Amino acid sequence: MDEKPLICIPGHRLCLLDKTHVNGNGTYERHGYIYSNLTGVVKIITKNGVNIVEVHSIGEQTLIPTQGDVVTAQINIVTQQFCKCLIKCIGEVVLNRPYRGILRKEDVRATEKDRIEMYKCFRPGDIILARVLPITESHTYQLSTAENELGVVIAHSEAGHSMVPISWTEMQCPKTLIKQSRKVAKIVPENYNPNNND
Repeated sequence: MDEKPLICIPGHRLCLLDKTHVNGNGTYERHGYIYSNLTGVVKIITKNGVNIVEVHSIGEQTLIPTQGDVVTAQINIVTQQFCKCLIKCIGEVVLNRPYRGILRKEDVRATEKDRIEMYKCFRPGDIILARVLPITESHTYQLSTAENELGVVIAHSEAGHSMVPISWTEMQCPKTLIKQSRKVAKIVPENYNPNNND
């Protein structure tokens, strides 16, 4: 008798994570369980006595941000308490449609949280790297930039030029030399070589 394929949706708990079951493509692990990251069909691939649980998507891409993911987002609105943004990528995957994200003042930095001024950290149009926090509201993903590698990666000056980071807290327009405050992400370029004198 043919078994019907098991269809799941994002966030669907599939099984326990143990010595015989591990998570594969299209799934993630949380609190000792394997969950689906996609809408699709559950496949179990057995290799060396271990069952790899995978989810293969049906039709168009349905990847959604999950807790712990690093996402790329564009800032839309900045207030004294939070920034609203649109999540454009999860890791290196560009999304078919953006998701709404919110970055609260207390999640901007790991230290000196009470001294944070949102407008000195982000401006509308900035592109940021952020980590997804546990979901508390439906339809909005809470984000954090409270790690050195997270924060603003692309920003434009008022003159319209791409700014260059000059410290953890400032970026500068290469043409006008005007400086602006930002929560700058510490990015190590892929081709960075400390021994290269170029």
